[in-house]
Amino acid sequence: MARKSNAETAANPGRLKQIALTYKMTRKADPQVGLIVAGVGIVTFGVFLAIGFLIGHPVYLGILGLLVAFLAMAIVFGRRAERAAFGQMEGQPGAAAAVLDNVGRGWTTTPAVAMNRNQDIVHRAVGKAGVVLIAEGNPNRVKALLAAEKKKMARIMPDVPVHDFIVGTGEGEVPLKKVRTTLLKLPRVLSGEQITMTNDKLRAMGDLMSNMPVPKGPMPKGMRMPRGGKMR
Repeated sequence: MARKSNAETAANPGRLKQIALTYKMTRKADPQVGLIVAGVGIVTFGVFLAIGFLIGHPVYLGILGLLVAFLAMAIVFGRRAERAAFGQMEGQPGAAAAVLDNVGRGWTTTPAVAMNRNQDIVHRAVGKAGVVLIAEGNPNRVKALLAAEKKKMARIMPDVPVHDFIVGTGEGEVPLKKVRTTLLKLPRVLSGEQITMTNDKLRAMGDLMSNMPVPKGPMPKGMRMPRGGKMR
C-alpha cells in the first residue's frame, strides 16, 4: 500500500506539469481558452446550484454541480487543446504521421514509406480495413507517389483492399483533424490472421525508410532525402 501511495504521489506532479504545459501551448494559439473554460465551469455550477435552491436541496445539487462543472471544463479544454494542436501541425511535413501514431489499437502504421525531395510523403496504415495510404504534400506531385505505392500493393497483395487519401484542406482532401476518424470509418474486411499476414509481407518487402531514422511527429522543414536514398 505504501509503495502504491508513493507512486501515486510521484505521478501527480508529473500530470499537473503536463496539464500546465498543455495549457500554455493551447493559450498561444487560443488566448481565450482560460476564460472560456472558466466560464463553462461557473455557468454549469451556477445552473445546478440554482436548481438545488428551487427544489430545496442546494447542498446536494451544489456538490453534483461542482463535479459536473469540472467534467465540462475538462471536455471543453480537451477539445480546444486538440484543435490548437492540429492548427499548429497543419501544413507541416510529417504532421499526418503524428496523428497516425495515435490512431489506436488494431492499426500498424509506418511513416514515410515514400518521399520525394520536395517533402511530399506517403504514410501507410494496416488494419481491418486493409492497407491505407495517407499522403501529404502538393496534391499534383503526391498523386504519382500514391499511384506507385498502390501499384506495388496490388502486385504483392492483390486480395487486400487498398485505400488512399490526401491530407489537406482542398476539395476531395481530408483535413488533418479528420484523419483518425476517416480511418476508423472504413469498412472492416480483414481478420486478425489476414492483418498479420499482410504486415509480414510488408515487413519482408521493406520500404523507403527502413534503414533511415524518422523522427516522430512533424518533420523539420529543412529535412531532405539523403543522396543515396531511393527516390520515387
